[in-house]
Amino acid sequence: MSIIVSLPAADKTDWWCQMLRDLMPDWNIYPLGKEPDPEAIQYSVVWRPATGAMTPYRNLKAIVSLGAGIDHVLADEKLPEDVPIIRTVGTDLTQRMKEYIALHVLRHHRQLPKIQANQTAHKWEQIVVPPATERRVGIMGLGNLGGAAAELLASIGFQVVGWSRSPKEIPGIRTYAGASEFGAFLEGTEILVCLLPLTESTRGILNADTFNRLKRGAAVINAARGQHLVDSDLIDALASGQIEGATLDVFHTEPLPKDHPFWDHPAITVTPHVASLIDAPTGSKIVAKNIRTFHETGTVADIADAKRGY
Repeated sequence: MSIIVSLPAADKTDWWCQMLRDLMPDWNIYPLGKEPDPEAIQYSVVWRPATGAMTPYRNLKAIVSLGAGIDHVLADEKLPEDVPIIRTVGTDLTQRMKEYIALHVLRHHRQLPKIQANQTAHKWEQIVVPPATERRVGIMGLGNLGGAAAELLASIGFQVVGWSRSPKEIPGIRTYAGASEFGAFLEGTEILVCLLPLTESTRGILNADTFNRLKRGAAVINAARGQHLVDSDLIDALASGQIEGATLDVFHTEPLPKDHPFWDHPAITVTPHVASLIDAPTGSKIVAKNIRTFHETGTVADIADAKRGY
């Protein structure tokens, strides 16, 4: 029983290998390309694998995505067909995302960026904002992460609404579904949070049309995928005042190029894809459990639907 591990950084690959070896001493764990026999590999644990990286492994039973999303796996045009993809989700990842979303929703709600700018300018200005009960926050994507974030924000007191591809029910949250209800979801929203999976239908969804449907002066938080955002449309919306500020954790190219205008824009907060970053000590336990369960039963709760893209 053998597993290969592949991450963009060699040191992180080695770290994950060691964590998994400690948890699965009866399994053979190798970094990608260092296995003695590709035919013996049954599982791969990956993050952003290179195109064709899985091709030599003709006996794969499943591919494990080191994250809740699988778009980075599906980006491989040579991906072996009909190999199940297992998502990596867990309470720690959900907790981290809840913390990130609460932090930045509250930053925008209480206008902390403006307060920080006033400090730099030695300007004393008491900014009064409405209470959370009068602020509408929209969550795009109501899966494990989005649903948990919506519930947390509602518990703080925000007027929380949610939108997803298919109907979802969350106590205390008004939910919308499908293209026909997207406009109603956006109307009156003052802080928009994107936690959608990346699919062909959601690619570029954070665009000028979406921004123009929000309440003027709204804020945008994207902690899903960089490809959800049309960068130039955000720059234009900030220039016009339709969008007052944005927090971005994900980008079309990562690391974000040093000459990208987002870095120096006064109304944009850039974070380096850390909203719900998985680590080896925590994630390896989830991965090991999922692989063992799948190997014994042929299925696991976190199997993704490749046709839907998540």
